[in-house]
Amino acid sequence: MFKNIIIIASLLLLNNIIAQNTLKGIITDSKSGDPIPGVTILIENSNKGTTSTFNGNYTLPNIESSKIRIIYSYTGYIKQELSIQFDTNIKVVNISLHENVFEIDEVILSTPFNKLQSENVVKVSYKSLASMQRKGIQNLMDGISQMSGVTQMSTGSGISKPVIRGLTGSRVLVYNQGVRLENFQYGDFHGIGINESGISSVEVIKGPASLLYGSDAVGGVLYLVPEKYARAGQTKVNIKSQYTSNTQGINSTIGVKTSLDKFQFLARGAFNTNADYTVANTDRVTNSRYNDKDFKTGLGFKRNGFSTDIRYNFNRAQNGIPHEIGTQETTHSITGKHQNLDNHVLSIKSDIELKNSKIKTNFGQTWHKRTLINENITLIGMQLNTFNYDAKWYLPDWKKLESIVGVQGMNQNNSNFGKGYLLPDATTNSIGFFTNLLYEFNTISLQGGIRYDMRHILTRDVSENTLPDYRPGFDKNLNSFTSSIGLKSNLFNKITLRLNIATGFRAPNLSELASKGIHSGRIEIGNSNLENEQNWQGDLALEYAHTHIEFFANAFINSIANYIFLAPTGEVQNDYIVYQYEQDNAQLYGGEIGLHLHPHPFDWLHFDSSYEMVIGQRDHDTYLPLIPANQWKNQLRLTNGTKHLPLEKYYLNIGVNHTFKADKISEFETSKPAYTLLNMGLGADFKFQKINLNTTISAHNLLNKEYISHLSVLREHNVPNMGRNILLSINLEF
Repeated sequence: MFKNIIIIASLLLLNNIIAQNTLKGIITDSKSGDPIPGVTILIENSNKGTTSTFNGNYTLPNIESSKIRIIYSYTGYIKQELSIQFDTNIKVVNISLHENVFEIDEVILSTPFNKLQSENVVKVSYKSLASMQRKGIQNLMDGISQMSGVTQMSTGSGISKPVIRGLTGSRVLVYNQGVRLENFQYGDFHGIGINESGISSVEVIKGPASLLYGSDAVGGVLYLVPEKYARAGQTKVNIKSQYTSNTQGINSTIGVKTSLDKFQFLARGAFNTNADYTVANTDRVTNSRYNDKDFKTGLGFKRNGFSTDIRYNFNRAQNGIPHEIGTQETTHSITGKHQNLDNHVLSIKSDIELKNSKIKTNFGQTWHKRTLINENITLIGMQLNTFNYDAKWYLPDWKKLESIVGVQGMNQNNSNFGKGYLLPDATTNSIGFFTNLLYEFNTISLQGGIRYDMRHILTRDVSENTLPDYRPGFDKNLNSFTSSIGLKSNLFNKITLRLNIATGFRAPNLSELASKGIHSGRIEIGNSNLENEQNWQGDLALEYAHTHIEFFANAFINSIANYIFLAPTGEVQNDYIVYQYEQDNAQLYGGEIGLHLHPHPFDWLHFDSSYEMVIGQRDHDTYLPLIPANQWKNQLRLTNGTKHLPLEKYYLNIGVNHTFKADKISEFETSKPAYTLLNMGLGADFKFQKINLNTTISAHNLLNKEYISHLSVLREHNVPNMGRNILLSINLEF
């Protein structure tokens, strides 16, 4: 036994001795040939990296793998990503970086092949949280709704969720830590339940992504990327606090992260508290206050072609349920009708590098507890536990063909503990098998795939069959094939064309199948006979990029068979209108068009403008409900660096957003007039030795315009949206 231990230890020691490779070289500007100091050189999916010296030289020692993918990035230059194969222990790679006057080209994590944003066949919108916060945002959804083709459905200032090209709720998947969010997201008063602290960036897929994510991705995917670990050998501490004038809100966070050569660790806590929000005439919307506490932590490990990342997030939120402008209070304590929400997310993501292929797995467990309370009585109490699994095998490349096969699934259980049973106790099991292919040649990329899903839903009886509130359970099986094919081509060197056709499906959710009771101010009745929604979407995107001008135009048509919606039955029970879920065929179509100017020699000036339109109709020429009105978003950004330390950079943002009249509405809705909002922000970055300080002051709805958004849940009560809001933020990192 002792002899075997000695042999194993010797082999491990020998492996460490012979497997150490070194990458080095020099990084220069492609035009001038001058060396570029401070370039970040990072091995993909690891915290191992370095930066170039004053002379542009870099050395990255102690590389264990014989094949790596490495990323070179520096602000103001186009990011480069290379695959490196070590045939000797020392490899010399010299890099020339090209200036980039537009957004930094990032690696997209929400698509299967993790290409740079400019290389993806599917158009993915990307925005870092830092860029959102420079403009001043009260919460995560405020920042996401700045993206083209994305709006938000809100209930006051504390409850909101994404709307992508007119679809929301169960038709848009939200991913956090690589795990699908499951928190009864289809309800009007249900937000995404994620604090923006500890989020690095946001990626949005607009259109059906069922091939990648299964059921519920018929409208798109919102993919939240968690913050990265510190670089090897570094420890960083971050403290941020923001004051919000309108709600007298305080949002604070503190985080720490440290990394050794093979281990990484981070932890972050956040606290957010807000009073009732104020409309333009200074009245407060009663019971729109909200509080939440958030904790995130992570542990990473990487060695010899194996890496794992364990993340945990706990969020506890209290959201008041507003309906009117009544009692005027500035307290932050929640005493009226409200929801208590507990969310736990645990994920384990692992990558295994094989000789010519790799395996990626992600296992996630979420626990969501939702309690609706009024006068200390638990009206509704539900516990939703969900286990997700996702495994992909990236097969060996064959010439210019990349391929993936995978399996994805979910096991979910809902149980009740409150006074009423809006939804029954139920179990849902889903599994899907898929393959995805990518072929690249010259300036053309082709991507396609196919998937098969099965879902089983079992509900239990509610009450006794001799009682009037009895509801029998049911056993339902659903399945679907989905597929996609896409093409990306570079035309005339400056024009990029993307054409994608994809199918998707959505299995009816538990509320649509089995709800019965008062919800969102009405009585909702489910329909156990509902079938899958099946859709196909065609998406055409054109982009023109020159040195100082960028233009894009996207058009889409989304046809949905068996579209599920709520419709009044004509009955009234106990003064509540009765609604029941029905199905009909529907079509959504529209697009986005935009312009980005960066005129020379005014390198400090950027101007962005985009127009967004979506129309949703049923087959009987009736408009769909909750379709966003057309929007015209404009922003002027002035950003300039300085050599006068400690001031490193200062910037000014001016935004003018016009929302057109919401007149293409369903027969159950009321038209809302057009409105224009002016936003403004000013910020600066300071550096004191090893301390970085960022401060911003911003104003939303600067002119204190009174308006009601068509996507506000409170529009039915004629309650306006938020009036003028001043935000002051301080962010310290050392």
